[in-house]
Amino acid sequence: MTTPRTPNRRRFLQTVAAAGTATALIPSPRNVFANESPNSRPVFATIGLRNQGWAITSKSFKFADFAALADVDANVLGANVEKVQKHQGKKPDAYNDYRKVLDRKDIDAVMIATPDHWHTKISVEAMYAGKDVYCEKPLTLTIAEGKLIEKVVKETGRVFQVGTMQRSESSQRFLQAIALVKNGRIGTVKKVTCGINGMTASPVIPVAPVPKELDWDLWLGPAPKVDYRALPEIRKGYGGGVPLYSNCHYAFRNWHEYSGGKLTDWGAHHVDIACWALGASDTGPSKVSPLEYSLPVEYKDGHPVVNDQYNVATQFKIRVDMPNDVEMFINSEGDNGILFEGTEGRFFVNRGKIVGKPVEDLKSNPLPEGAIEEVYGGPVSANHTANFIEAMESRKQPISDVWSHNRMLEICHLSNIAMRLDRDLSWDPEKREIVGDPQANSFLSRENRKGYEIDM
Repeated sequence: MTTPRTPNRRRFLQTVAAAGTATALIPSPRNVFANESPNSRPVFATIGLRNQGWAITSKSFKFADFAALADVDANVLGANVEKVQKHQGKKPDAYNDYRKVLDRKDIDAVMIATPDHWHTKISVEAMYAGKDVYCEKPLTLTIAEGKLIEKVVKETGRVFQVGTMQRSESSQRFLQAIALVKNGRIGTVKKVTCGINGMTASPVIPVAPVPKELDWDLWLGPAPKVDYRALPEIRKGYGGGVPLYSNCHYAFRNWHEYSGGKLTDWGAHHVDIACWALGASDTGPSKVSPLEYSLPVEYKDGHPVVNDQYNVATQFKIRVDMPNDVEMFINSEGDNGILFEGTEGRFFVNRGKIVGKPVEDLKSNPLPEGAIEEVYGGPVSANHTANFIEAMESRKQPISDVWSHNRMLEICHLSNIAMRLDRDLSWDPEKREIVGDPQANSFLSRENRKGYEIDM
């Protein structure tokens, strides 16, 4: 039996120079949850601390030390510094500007949980600074950003984990779902439906004074310069209350300037599992069709005509033509989860359950021994961040690698573009471009605001 251990920081630093081109998913079988002396543990920093920033940090205390935290909101930063100090017994350094984290030579890896429009810039600059990266989903704001991250991962040899934790967690329900499909328990797959819920429209959100604790220009970063907007209603959050309606804080996912609504939020989870089960993690659709949808504001040439309300789709039904004549539907209505339908049966899976006759039949006809491990590529990690640590030691890409993530996220990005332009889009999965539609192709990339270009 392998002795439990954590990765040795000195060995990390020795293997960095030898790290080559990123390879396939082969997680390490070691248990990383061990209590070793601090000088043998990797040193981490978290950039972006609201919600998921704290979640991924707290999962990592057992096998990493946090030397630094960064956030543009002083209240959020201060609250998390106190929490980390309480857990690890040592106070991390606090920064408003993430670049001060990247300048530090003692930090082995960064965990990024900023709003989506910051992901690519920080990720690329972190890799060039010699850091391994764990970045929350969705990884990118555009398809072009995904291609850039792939290039830099390959060029630098850094380990890069995306936070699509359904691949490692949820009591292995999603791994079991994939194993059912791959072992033919529903015959030939014909249809997959991803239920990802809808969004709520907002009232008009007026311009408001910028909270004194928030560096608004730095929060906007690569996004266009706009006024801070908020309504007086608040909900509880780190450091007190935050606006219920705003163009940042918890509401950033409701704006195309910073995110992609439910399509790139829950879609990044369920479309990912669907593509993995279909064996489509290295290819893509041929067509994306917005069958039904509702945008909360008027659009012209794919752009909202006002900037004082949420602008992502609130309701939608999208059909995606996948390889092997499989239809994928992405719906805002119905249960949150994934329904797989084949020629010999169907079943449903989400984070709380996996149900259907093929699941019931496992009592008398279980999956072959090792079927879950075969899907995962080895023993399943204790959780998603544990898989990241294992990959840092093995120098092989983790279970949520950038290539498979970007391929499935292209479906989500294309769905948003199709709704914004009100038309079907044909997609070339080899060239990774929209066929015969220059206007639609112009939405595959976005220029960063001057002063916030990516430092290559």
